[in-house]
Amino acid sequence: MDFSFTAQEEEFRQELRAWLEENLPQGWLDGEFKLDKESKEYELFLRDWQRKLYEGGWAAIAWPEKYGGRNATLMEEIVYQQEMVRVMAPALINYVGIHMVAPTLMQIGTEEQKEKYIQKIITGEEVWCQGYSEPNAGSDVAAIQTTAVKDGDRWIINGQKIWTSFGHVADRCFLITRTSRLEKKHKGITVFLLDMHQPGVETRPIIQMDGQHDFNEVYLNDAVAYDADIIGEVDEGWKVIIALLMHERTGIGAQVFTLEQQFNDLVALAKELKDDDESIIKDPFIRKAMVDLYARSRGSLLNYYRNLTKQLKNGHPGAESSMDKLMVSELTKELLAQSVSMQGHRGVLWKEDAVAGRSYWQDNYLYSFGQTIGGGTSEIQKNTIAERILGLPKDMGR
Repeated sequence: MDFSFTAQEEEFRQELRAWLEENLPQGWLDGEFKLDKESKEYELFLRDWQRKLYEGGWAAIAWPEKYGGRNATLMEEIVYQQEMVRVMAPALINYVGIHMVAPTLMQIGTEEQKEKYIQKIITGEEVWCQGYSEPNAGSDVAAIQTTAVKDGDRWIINGQKIWTSFGHVADRCFLITRTSRLEKKHKGITVFLLDMHQPGVETRPIIQMDGQHDFNEVYLNDAVAYDADIIGEVDEGWKVIIALLMHERTGIGAQVFTLEQQFNDLVALAKELKDDDESIIKDPFIRKAMVDLYARSRGSLLNYYRNLTKQLKNGHPGAESSMDKLMVSELTKELLAQSVSMQGHRGVLWKEDAVAGRSYWQDNYLYSFGQTIGGGTSEIQKNTIAERILGLPKDMGR
């Protein structure tokens, strides 16, 4: 198999590189750009960054041109991901909207919904969150208890969501609710496109063990949605849920390029760290661990390419995205654990106490545990792979 890029794809890469060099914030590439990630200024910076991406034609390259995309090929998407990882570009504040909500709207939504929401998603004017998990419905999404009761052309919504990424900055929520109590719990679910700026919606922060605030609890107390806010059919929301999850896991799988970059950085760290004035990269145990990580990260990349090839033929992502999600999230956690272990007793220090430049590894190690949960736990991914790819019988305990 030929993994080299065509002349056209390399031209695309150079175009993106030139744009990044001209448009990244001053001091970004040198690591001198500093903003408190918990500040309002940082949120505004990320909104401005997405607007700049949109104006340059780089916010959603895979989208059709009529929606502001470039109709990019899958190989151009790969080039894009590689280049964004290379410069560690600012985060995409509307990740949920760009990679999950909008593609689902294009696939399932009404023409009115597409016209109303998609433009504001790509520009960053409206940031989206995803209202799936609840305190008693995490991996088992179909166990949700949040209710939506019809009242004329309105629906009155009550319940609680948890682990809502970007909920504290979101303008709208892709919300799943229980609208009927039917024999099968996968039935009776309806998906709403909910306005977060209303009195019936309360957001409370969840502070993670890395000290950051990405997740939230969302309380819905007589929140209101309308018939026009329903995506798909009433009581048939499970099909919509599956469609969005396939897009979500494909986006997560693209983190394989971050994993590739992190491995290269890990090698550099192993060369930098000393034991008795000798680089620890010469330690046979370290070398063995690094070879193992390299082999599996390379395998993860090749598997991602294989699944992308199948997606190119089918037009939409399939269950194979669970393989990418499982491999990348678990391997990322192992790689970051190795980075902390290699630092010895200094590996327990982080933030301002860490050795200069090394808190990156500790911060991301703590964050990596959440990556094996978000987007569906590793256990759920294994079940999906077993049932939908390998054709094994369903777990009788479920």
